[in-house]
Amino acid sequence: MNIYKILKWPFFGRFMVKWRNPLSPEQKKEWQPISTKSKSGGVIKGLFAKTKTIQEKGTIVLGHPMGKEAKGYFIKNGYTDLLRENGFNTVVFDINGFGESSNGNFSYHEDIVAIGIKASELTPDIPIGYHGVSLGGQMATIAFADINHKYNFAIVESAATTLEDFWIKFPMAYKVLTLFNILLPKYRKQVRMIDRIKEATNLKSLLLIYSKSDEWVPVEMGRRFKENSPVETELWTVDNAKHALIMKSDHRDDYAKKIIDYFNGSVKSKKERAIEGDRIPPSNFK
Repeated sequence: MNIYKILKWPFFGRFMVKWRNPLSPEQKKEWQPISTKSKSGGVIKGLFAKTKTIQEKGTIVLGHPMGKEAKGYFIKNGYTDLLRENGFNTVVFDINGFGESSNGNFSYHEDIVAIGIKASELTPDIPIGYHGVSLGGQMATIAFADINHKYNFAIVESAATTLEDFWIKFPMAYKVLTLFNILLPKYRKQVRMIDRIKEATNLKSLLLIYSKSDEWVPVEMGRRFKENSPVETELWTVDNAKHALIMKSDHRDDYAKKIIDYFNGSVKSKKERAIEGDRIPPSNFK
């Protein structure tokens, strides 16, 4: 058995299971299987689908929360349909050790960097955005500090500020994490999300989404991320939704609108900046 799979067991063991594809045979025809090697050591598996509209606004990479559904989370809960119906190509992927991706180490942020590079190769001439929920969101705050990441704008949702802040609610996992922190102090610093967000590069904007009733990740964590973010950042909240389940809450419609409005505004702003950069300064000659 892979050594990292053993080490991950206290944290993710019950979620690292054989993946079940929620797509029907007819739906599968719309999706292209993709894969890429990550510096985490894992082979990252994903799916790519083109927009359902004539206009191709951008490509959005979706980073899943901790769970057996892995990349299927976004398909089953309507995110991919929402994005594709509004002009966005969509990439879903499995973080290493989840779904169809092979096991690598704990550097899940490397998977996010790798799949972003893959997305930019698939659609090289349009903006690349990111939306990560819980695990897929908090690891992205580290990925954004990597000069090689390809994301122009991003949504980070229901993300913990540190690993300790999240795992303290799970006694066994927290004890193992404490041991890891003692043995690997440099790595602990490397994956401390609330500090790494300060080093975000290439991003033009960031949208943070939290639920006021989230028992695992309170809104205060979003406020701390916003305070530490070096880019234009908005914190948007809903009143009542369980952790990583806003799409299934009473706020579903407002939430979906917020996501699309943010991505629409982001691709428009990028296009305007590109046009501005291409303008030739007026001549000084009369």
